[in-house]
Amino acid sequence: MRSRLSIASLLIGILFTLQGVGWLISPSRAAAGLGMPLLDGLGRSTQIGDFSVFFLALGVMVLLGNRPGRSRLLYVPGCMLGAAALLRFLAWAVHGAAFATTFIIIEIVTSAVLLTAAGRHEA
Repeated sequence: MRSRLSIASLLIGILFTLQGVGWLISPSRAAAGLGMPLLDGLGRSTQIGDFSVFFLALGVMVLLGNRPGRSRLLYVPGCMLGAAALLRFLAWAVHGAAFATTFIIIEIVTSAVLLTAAGRHEA
């Protein structure tokens, strides 16, 4: 039977992968879900390309890290999400962005789950 930590990380992988697919299928809905408008021109290309690859790569890496013997892969998305939380804080502190409390909490908690799962499976 899979541990709760393994199930949680598996769900994280599925959700992030679906978020990446959402950027490809319905970018306006995906943008709205992150509190931003869908831009035009090169901005739209950047949004769809960069957000799709971020969420897809993160989600697939989590899914691969859930395979037996592959838990080290969970360090990568765990660190990416921790860095995203830190950079959101810096965006607020340095550049006057709105403080993204909900997203920061999600990123910190998700990062902690993935890093804990990576460490537990490695031992």
